[in-house]
Amino acid sequence: MEHVIVNAVGQQCPIPVVMASNALKALTVPSTVEVHVDNEIAVQNLTRLAGSYGLPVKSERREDKLFVVQMEVEDLAKIAGAPQPDTACGVDARRDFVVAVESSEMGRGEEALGKTLMKGFLYAVSQLEQLPAAILFYNGGAFLTCEGSDSLEDLKSMEAQGVEIWTCGTCLDFYHLQDKLAVGRVTNMYSIVEKLAAAGKVIKP
Repeated sequence: MEHVIVNAVGQQCPIPVVMASNALKALTVPSTVEVHVDNEIAVQNLTRLAGSYGLPVKSERREDKLFVVQMEVEDLAKIAGAPQPDTACGVDARRDFVVAVESSEMGRGEEALGKTLMKGFLYAVSQLEQLPAAILFYNGGAFLTCEGSDSLEDLKSMEAQGVEIWTCGTCLDFYHLQDKLAVGRVTNMYSIVEKLAAAGKVIKP
């Protein structure tokens, strides 16, 4: 597959979406289209664009002001046969609720099943039309934001769309994961309590 890079850093809505759409329509062979932008709203709008074409999409925050959105185009007919995409500027998809994750497993019972359920839960959260403002990880949940986690791609995608991914520093120290954090930032219990107290709603799997 070819790799096409669209540099939309510094461009305001709807220009990144228009640039990405033009790049998609110009493809002549199956390709990966990688769009670089500098804000979370652009990532959200590009994710919607990929959805309108039915394309797999990945996104991640590379630097403070650099976000990368990748769209995989294997079937060019999806682009040619799709209606004109909506290039209107979308509103921020984040809402006033927080997800609190205390374990790498969901529920009680078989460990393998619990891990599978948690992976499915975080994927489902990433697909919500209204994303959470933050996801907080503590105790065994700290493993989910570290190297080797099956949920890193989903968490990086949400972080790129503006969701705050926080992991308890005490928990990282306890499990000797200080150098393994792969998404989001380290926080402390006081900040976790503040975030929970200020949330309009808290979801705990």
